[in-house]
Formats: sequence, structure tokens, C-alpha cells
Amino acid sequence: MRDSGKSGFPGGRRFAVALVVSTLAGTGLAACDGDDGDTAQTKAGKQTGPTATQTAADHAGIAWGKCPRPAKGTPRNARLTCGTLKVPLNYRDPGGEQIDVAVSRLATATPGKRHGVLLLNPGGPALGGLDTPGTMAPTLPKAVTDSYDLIGFDPRGVEHSTPQSCGLKDPGVSALFPYPAADGSITKNVALAEANAKKCADTAGENLKYFNTANTARDMDRIRQALGEEKISYWGQSYGTYLGAVYRSLFQARTDRMILEGNVNATKVWADEVADTWGKGMADRFPDAAAVAAAQDSTLGLGNSVKQVTRTYLALADRLDRKPVPVPGTSLSLDGPLLRNITYSMLLHNDTLAPLTQFWKAASALADGHTTGADKAVLQQVLADTPAPPGVPADNQATMFLALTCGDAEWPHDVGGYATRTAANRKAYPLTAGMPANVWTCAFWKKPVEKPVAVTDKGPRNTLILQNRRDNATTWEGGLGLHRALGDRSAFVGVDNGGHYVYDAGTACADKATVGFLTTGHLPGKDIYCTDATRK
Repeated sequence: MRDSGKSGFPGGRRFAVALVVSTLAGTGLAACDGDDGDTAQTKAGKQTGPTATQTAADHAGIAWGKCPRPAKGTPRNARLTCGTLKVPLNYRDPGGEQIDVAVSRLATATPGKRHGVLLLNPGGPALGGLDTPGTMAPTLPKAVTDSYDLIGFDPRGVEHSTPQSCGLKDPGVSALFPYPAADGSITKNVALAEANAKKCADTAGENLKYFNTANTARDMDRIRQALGEEKISYWGQSYGTYLGAVYRSLFQARTDRMILEGNVNATKVWADEVADTWGKGMADRFPDAAAVAAAQDSTLGLGNSVKQVTRTYLALADRLDRKPVPVPGTSLSLDGPLLRNITYSMLLHNDTLAPLTQFWKAASALADGHTTGADKAVLQQVLADTPAPPGVPADNQATMFLALTCGDAEWPHDVGGYATRTAANRKAYPLTAGMPANVWTCAFWKKPVEKPVAVTDKGPRNTLILQNRRDNATTWEGGLGLHRALGDRSAFVGVDNGGHYVYDAGTACADKATVGFLTTGHLPGKDIYCTDATRK
């Protein structure tokens, strides 16, 4: 999980890569596998049928065996085992079409010390998670691994879980991010968004509407049943915080200890979360990298202050918007959107800030037409492609990114409104150039099959929220918003640090709170604000 090189609302690391976005509000579709401990919103409209205990007994357990072959270069823990589980495509028709969900297990718990299972999700949206247990285990102390077997899964529609594809011409997720033209026009963005929506409707078809976050949460409870567990603990990062909040809302009595790291505000879904937070997140985080560049002005030549480096960067982005430049040794051209997307992704980690400044230097030299061999090597390394796992469609993550962000909640459809909001956002947050408020594919998507699940302050006090102050993917405000939604059912650990990751990122205060909760089940009595983050 240090960095898969892939991105959803760009994110990446220990868990892989994520993006910036999401949340839900409203009422939820009843989960068909609820029980007496499930929430009222789950029960409302619940179909008659067997109890959860009977259902679990009827479901076959997972047959553990060899895992699917990973993408080239992806490390794999030799002890990891995998299996598949059949779940309903549509939980309103549980006896109808079934799909496969791939699950992995790293059996680390020690007999006599075992507390249960810890289900992991790396975010995205739409990142595969089979290898997450193996990459997460080395970061955890023995007290945690003695207590839990670590469980990963590819969410429905993702990688090895009945993978979906729209057949998109440009398969990368970042191709979906609607940066306006150099003059601020969104005409081309509108045309591409409409074309992508039509392509998905024509290629992936009607079933794509069932690949949403609520159904993924219901799949998680089927995983719990197949594992024979009364409850599951959960650790979700980035988009995975939203998924965890939805699961907690639908299955309160089945949720044990929950950690949500790098958080999405679960009271806004997705249009508002993107437009309201992405620009601010970049504005908060960018100065950390600009300060690194300013300290190396004698070698980088980008400016000797944060203000100067920022001006240099914005001027470079504008130049590349107007005149993209081919990158030697690759089939790519470096344009403004690509510069911004690489910057976004490398801001997710403190240990990639220095390499990011080297990338800026190389990009500036490329635009000036005088790259050195070292500049070319930097560009080629940063822009190197990360292959998909064998047998997975090239546009799988992009397809499922759309299925989730467009299928969880309805977006505005007025193109004129997008143009107005883009212009205002472009002025307020020049680092993101108006992209967050622009017209996305979701503006032309069909109406979601159900309303968003309401995330509220009901249920047990069992959720620890971890949030960095300067997180460009999921902002401080998003973490506070989720904390407000869960109320005193959650505890908040805020860290004076930058980047997308809190645990195992140089903050002993946050690590101690996380491990303490996982091993004892006791949340801090009050919110914690950590100031001991290691600066790199």
C-alpha cells in the first residue's frame, strides 16, 4: 500500500490510492440481511425472510486458496489466501442474479488473544483491496496482529469482483477530472462528460446502477456472515471512510471497532464534497511542498519563498494548458491537467514532497526546451504507467469511479450552473483551476437506484476518526463534518500534519490512540489534537 500509482480522487499510500470526495445523506434502502440489532432505516422496507443467524448458517463459508495474480511489480504476502463469495447483484431481489466478491485473509491472530477480524478498505473510490492485509500488517504492532485476522476484499465491480468496464477510450481515472480550457471555457468538458455517460450506459448497461456504496456495504455484511463472525471491526481510508460510515449506519449491531482515516464528510455526497473541498485542500497543502522548493532555490530555481514558488507553478500550469509538450522517451505530452494531477498525488505523502519539487523543476525545463538527462529521468519515472492486474479491464477503476460517484447520489444537471460555479471556483482556488466545480460525467448520469444512506449519531460509541490538518485529498473540514454527523458515537484525533495519511506517518500521539482503541475497544474520552508530527 505504499503507493499503487493509481488514483481515484487522487490518493495513495499504505492503503494504495484514494481521491478527494464523497458522502451521503438521506434515507437508505433496507438491507435484506438485517437482524434485530440493525438500524431502523435498514428495517424499513426489509423483506421478510430468514434471520441474520439463519442466513449466515445458510451461506457457505469462503473456500480459501491461492490469490489471483497481482499487477506486475505489486508485492504479495506469501501467507495471504483468497476466495470468492456470491452476493446478490440487487439486494431488492436477493434470489436473482448473483455476482462474485473476491475476499482475502491474512490469519495473524493468536489463539487465546484473538478478538475477531479487521476488515480493510483502501479507498479510491474503486481501489482493489486483496493485497491490503499484506501491506498493512507490517505497520501494525504485535498487540494488534495478535488480536485480529486481517481481511481484504475487492469491492463489487472492482478488479476480481465481477469487474465492470465502460470501454472508455482513455482508461485513466484522472482523464475524468474536468479541467477547463486555458481561457476557462467548459465546452469541451461538457461534450466529454456527456459522451462518457452515454458510453457507460451503452456498454456497461443497466446493471451498473447496482454497483454503489450502499450495496458494497451490504456485501461487507455478507462477508461477515461467511466468516462466521457476529461482528466485524473495520479500518477504512479516504473513500473507505464513507463506505465504513454507511456500513455502520446499516448494520450498527454488527459493527465492532471502526477506524476512519482521511475522512469524507458523510453529509455531502459527491458533487458538494468535490466542489467545496478539493480546491481548499490543495490551497492548504501546497505551501508544504512550496516551502521545500524554496529551501532548494539555488538548485531548483523555482523561487526563494512559498509565494514565489506558487507563482512559478501557476505560470507553468498556464503555459502547459496553452501548449502541451511531448515528454522524451514516452508517448505522453505534459499539459496543465497532467501537471496538476501529478502534483495532487505527490502531495498525499510527506516523503514525496522533495521528489515533487524535482518534478516541477524537470517540467519547467521541459516547457523551456532545455531538459537535462536528469530532468528526463525524473519525468519518465514520475510518469511511468502502472499496469492493471491480469484479466482486469484497463478502464475498470475509471468505470467504477463513475459508478460510485454518479450512482450514490444525484448530481445537478444544469450546464449553465456548472459554468457559473466553475468561474467562481477558478478565481477562488487557482491551484485547481476551477476543475472541482466543473461539469463531471455525473451531470449526465441516470438517476441513482436508491437514495443515499443517512449517516447519523445513532448506535454504539465505536468509531475513531483520524484526520490531518493539511490533507489535500480529504480535508480537515471533512473530518470534522463526519465527526459532527456521528456525534458522541465517535472520537476525533486531529493531527498538525500534511498529507493524506495519519497512522504510521510520524505522529506517535495518533498511533498510540489508534492502537489503544484497536486493542482495548475504549475510545478516548475527549477529542485529541496531536502536534508531534514528524516533518520530512
